[in-house]
Amino acid sequence: MSSFFIKKKGPPKVFKKNDAHSSNQKNDGAKVTKLKKKINSQHNEEISSDSETEGPRLRRKRMANVVEELDETPQEKKLRLAKLYLDQLRDEEEEKAEEESFESELIAGRLQDEVLEQKGKLQRMVADLLLPPDASEIRLLRGHKLPVTCLVITPDDKHVFSAAKDCSIIKWAVESGKRLHTIAGGRKGTQDRHLGHTAHILSMSISSDGKYLATGDMNKLIMIWEAATCKHLYKFTGHKGPVSGLSFRRGTHDLYSASHDRSIKVWNVDENAYVETLFGHQDAITGLDSGSRERCVTAGGRDHTVRIWKIAEESQLVFHGHEGSIDCVQLINEEHMISGADDGSVSLWNVNKKKPLSTVKVAHGWHGDAGLEQPCWVAAVAALQNSDTVASGSHNSKVQLWKCGQGFRCLEPLFSIPVNGFVNSLKFSSSGKFLVAGVGQEHRLGRWWRMKDAKNGLYIIPLNRQQPELGVAQNVENSGE
Repeated sequence: MSSFFIKKKGPPKVFKKNDAHSSNQKNDGAKVTKLKKKINSQHNEEISSDSETEGPRLRRKRMANVVEELDETPQEKKLRLAKLYLDQLRDEEEEKAEEESFESELIAGRLQDEVLEQKGKLQRMVADLLLPPDASEIRLLRGHKLPVTCLVITPDDKHVFSAAKDCSIIKWAVESGKRLHTIAGGRKGTQDRHLGHTAHILSMSISSDGKYLATGDMNKLIMIWEAATCKHLYKFTGHKGPVSGLSFRRGTHDLYSASHDRSIKVWNVDENAYVETLFGHQDAITGLDSGSRERCVTAGGRDHTVRIWKIAEESQLVFHGHEGSIDCVQLINEEHMISGADDGSVSLWNVNKKKPLSTVKVAHGWHGDAGLEQPCWVAAVAALQNSDTVASGSHNSKVQLWKCGQGFRCLEPLFSIPVNGFVNSLKFSSSGKFLVAGVGQEHRLGRWWRMKDAKNGLYIIPLNRQQPELGVAQNVENSGE
């Protein structure tokens, strides 16, 4: 065969182990030398503001890291990457632990506030920070044809619902003052075909989540509405007299209603269901309020009593203090409440005391001809929840703000706000940034007087403060303990 296809035999080429290692070292050394030259050339070509401040020591350290990465074996590289991964996991766990600690502190703070609120010891000390507003800052929203009788503010403070003797309900935007929706009232005798009220609306309440709106009228009816859309949902019947008070239990959709038939009824709005009826008052009930506990407080009109109804225990606490008809009542917190009467007095109560802690007589002055003067009736009271600030309204053209001073042992006048007409309803916003007064030419429960120069509407009253924050929640011991 041709020698082209046959490989000539020669002495075998022998590679020694040391020679192979030395050749690899030479090759690696050559690579490192080339890499160093390349790095040096790059540093000579590109010089940034950071590299100018970099000293020769840092440069040598960087080059050593590069050389070290080139020299490491696959096992060493895996070990180095595993260490980096573990360090990264450790840092992430530490950050997560810090976030969880921060969240737990927030939750603990909220839980503590809730516990203090349940005990009536969570207080926002804001009264001393409030400043009287200028008359130019007070806005009047007009839309009702007859006197406004009741109002509520949504939990987010963006909207106000008002109702009046014209049987209508209006939803307002607080910021712009515009009417967003009107539920028109119907004529007397059209209740079978009219979707709404056909008699004077006396009471109103909104659930703490802003979902449901409840309204009660002289026709013994309770209407349930979807607050966002003003859509009619349910109609509750059962009272035998005008529905004078409504209140949702905070945090639930349980509704309490009070009537001139001297009874309190409990409803479950979610289930569209009646729950039970409570009796005890000896005269028409004129006002009602509730908090987060399973109980409500009522004003008993001419039976001269304020009563707290413990629903679960099926018991009631009776409080005496006013000499006249008690027309309004409001909880300040779970341990204190404020009430007003037609004898012109405003009283501050502790739920553990049967007598008022403090009573201001003739809180809104006198009215009438000489020799026939009578105290101005206190038709509305309001409280800034879990604070030391309350307000009262009458028909002396003023809304009066009060401070619950000396650990809730007395009522101290702060300042008065000019409002012309019968103040039939008062509500503080949840933030405490403004107060809304529902005003009319007549008292909400009758037509004993008429102020012709008054305007039917809502007064939006800003509450200015000396400091940017409302105040700090403090653990204040109850005055009655």
